[in-house]
Amino acid sequence: MPKTAPAFDFPQDLRDAQLALHKMRSAYDEYARSLPWSAEPTPGWEGDKQLHSGCRPGKADSPGYTDEQHSEVARFRKELLDLSVVVMTHPFWDTVERDLVAARAALKHAHEPADGA
Repeated sequence: MPKTAPAFDFPQDLRDAQLALHKMRSAYDEYARSLPWSAEPTPGWEGDKQLHSGCRPGKADSPGYTDEQHSEVARFRKELLDLSVVVMTHPFWDTVERDLVAARAALKHAHEPADGA
């Protein structure tokens, strides 16, 4: 029989903050995939041909981030930090008498529908 995670009665504002953190992290990850590989202008390189393959690793030159991209990354990072602080310092954590690590792990999935629902 599979072990089930302990149930915790998370307050709605904590659940909302954790969900906002998930969404912000997802939005940041998506945005970051669109950015050049280096924040600063950096020359690319070409590596040696890989044995038994036609693959030649390397990177093209990176133009670096624009001022707007630097600003957007800074905005995302500030928002992620602010939401993390809200989640991690919520007064609910002072009320957890059982395994705090399990409670924090359970919160990360509290927005997901229950099995069989």
